[in-house]
Amino acid sequence: MTRTTPPRPFDVTSALPQLAPLARTATRLHPRAGSPSTQESSVGGPLLWPATEPWPHCDGPHAEDQYSPAPSPDDVRLQRHILQAAVHRADGNPAALHYTPEELADHQRAGAGRPWPDGPIPMLPVAQIHLRDAPSLRPLGSTDLLQVLWCPFDHPALPKTAVFWRTAASVTDVLTTPPEPAAIQFPSYLPQPCLLFPEQVTEYPHSADLEHEVRRQVENCHTWQLEAEPVEDDPTPEDVYNGSLSIAPGWKIGGWTRWGLTDPHPRLCGACGTAMDPLLTIASAEWGETSKSWIPYEDQGVLESVLNPYPEQPTKIQIADGYNLQLYTCPVSPEHPHFALVQ
Repeated sequence: MTRTTPPRPFDVTSALPQLAPLARTATRLHPRAGSPSTQESSVGGPLLWPATEPWPHCDGPHAEDQYSPAPSPDDVRLQRHILQAAVHRADGNPAALHYTPEELADHQRAGAGRPWPDGPIPMLPVAQIHLRDAPSLRPLGSTDLLQVLWCPFDHPALPKTAVFWRTAASVTDVLTTPPEPAAIQFPSYLPQPCLLFPEQVTEYPHSADLEHEVRRQVENCHTWQLEAEPVEDDPTPEDVYNGSLSIAPGWKIGGWTRWGLTDPHPRLCGACGTAMDPLLTIASAEWGETSKSWIPYEDQGVLESVLNPYPEQPTKIQIADGYNLQLYTCPVSPEHPHFALVQ
């Protein structure tokens, strides 16, 4: 099944022609739960990793949190499986949602946590994206496959990421059983395996990235044909622009940065000082209260319920309090160290 973003409620360039040259193509990845293979683009799926190449590990430090039990990846998978089994038995009836005594006992054991790991920790697959699925990727040389992994512990407030580029056809002997960490800091740091349904969309800069005069026009209610006297809880013109007209929510390749946690600041390559380009957005949610106009047609009938409490979180990843982790790459050389930003 494909995913199709509805047209924007308003053509921003008709009101602000100055935005037209700032348009960027982003590839919305639309991850949805599935069983990807090593040959497919995915979130949280198995990687097309050479059997002869060492698996990446994180050397830390990993300061122990005495108040947070650290479950193993299998503990998290078991808890998710138990929930899914209960939902399946309920067969659409929230009142029928229940757990067997065995499931409750297994769930409690899985939630008890494991000893905090010592030494280097195997990293977890986060995303694998083929160039064929995301034409907006800017690969390294003749490579055509992006692979992203992370350490499932905070460094200091977000997972530490690793980025690899490779040529898919060159991997003929695939690593079938990569190592896994004995424990992870949070269940939300274990991506749920998802297939991708890529779609290209056009984005414009966040209002905070605009020049003063253009931003002033964005903030004018008449620009977007809003009521001149907004009532309580109505979005401001700037909110309408940022939430519905400029930047797509969710997982994506390229595009613009959605600011909010901080003001805009330079993202410069640590090796050469060049301004870096957005590579991959790792999102806590596919949409939110202010970005529902971006919900694909195919998902608009999927409602939040007791049986499906978080339809906007198919990957089950959460960054901090629900932010995005955006990775940047150097346009001069993707071999230069990447940069990570939380917004």
